[in-house]
Amino acid sequence: MESRKICILGDFAVGKTSLVQRFVNNQFSDKYLTTLGVKVDTKQVALDDGRALKLAIWDVAGTDTPTQLFLRYTRGAAGYLLVADRTRPETLEACVRLRDAVAGTLRPLPYVFLGNKSDLVDQCRLQQGIAQARLPDALDWLETSVLTGEHVELAFRRLAAGMLSKPPSQV
Repeated sequence: MESRKICILGDFAVGKTSLVQRFVNNQFSDKYLTTLGVKVDTKQVALDDGRALKLAIWDVAGTDTPTQLFLRYTRGAAGYLLVADRTRPETLEACVRLRDAVAGTLRPLPYVFLGNKSDLVDQCRLQQGIAQARLPDALDWLETSVLTGEHVELAFRRLAAGMLSKPPSQV
């Protein structure tokens, strides 16, 4: 079975670690745990066409400004999930900076944009159309909730399918 490294990128407290825990263990905790450096998990994802891909998921510490250490963690990645908090629209600009840094330092990689915390309906201020306009090169733009699990697995499957559709020399 093929294996690929992916990264989960975004600003502080947008829900990156919770997304990974929901996907890998189907668990949600409302306790906030700051990721220091990087945490790595693995999980196999089944695609709609019957193929499977093992993902090495690198949960990278949140940042709004890409550092050299941040960029070192992203080396070797075949793609990434770019996460913003729908209750904090300013986290979208951090996503734009992180995407630009990855593309400028490594090369453009396939990614899926996630507007997380969609369950907080009354507090959501980041609209999907704005994210689509700022990040037009994303494979997809999904609204996710780690509380309910909405679109979490779909996000990982879309990224996996997007990575497998690229010729090996481009991944």
